[in-house]
Amino acid sequence: MAETDSPREPQNKPTSLTFTIWPPTQRTRDAVINRLIESLSTPSILSKRYGTIPQDEASDTAKQIEEEAFAASGFTATDEDDGVEILQVYSKEISKRMIDTVKSRSAPAADSTPSTESESKPSESPVDASEASSASGLTGEVSSVESES
Repeated sequence: MAETDSPREPQNKPTSLTFTIWPPTQRTRDAVINRLIESLSTPSILSKRYGTIPQDEASDTAKQIEEEAFAASGFTATDEDDGVEILQVYSKEISKRMIDTVKSRSAPAADSTPSTESESKPSESPVDASEASSASGLTGEVSSVESES
């Protein structure tokens, strides 16, 4: 039995769904800050190398890192872009600033302790970037970290 009682209009109208991920919602930004606080103040790959930051200081530092990264990455996505590229810049800025922060805190401690040839001094390297990404939890990429002996 065919349905002829109610005529249906053909659905020739294309549906347009717009999906943008930039700018992030305040809820997302708050989640990033909370993850930064956790990464800076609890044992992690980062803290094994550079040490942890007290919770209250980590909170202030995380807010500053996120705000600076947000400002540095730009405020709006372009018409042709859905915000993915800006989100990548935002994530990289957060990682970079987090590494810079922990390095600057550990530099005075490293300067006061004598180093030997077997110890490696923290340096700008791909390992630092992977440590920051995995410690911050901001990227979904799996990264390998070289082990230090």
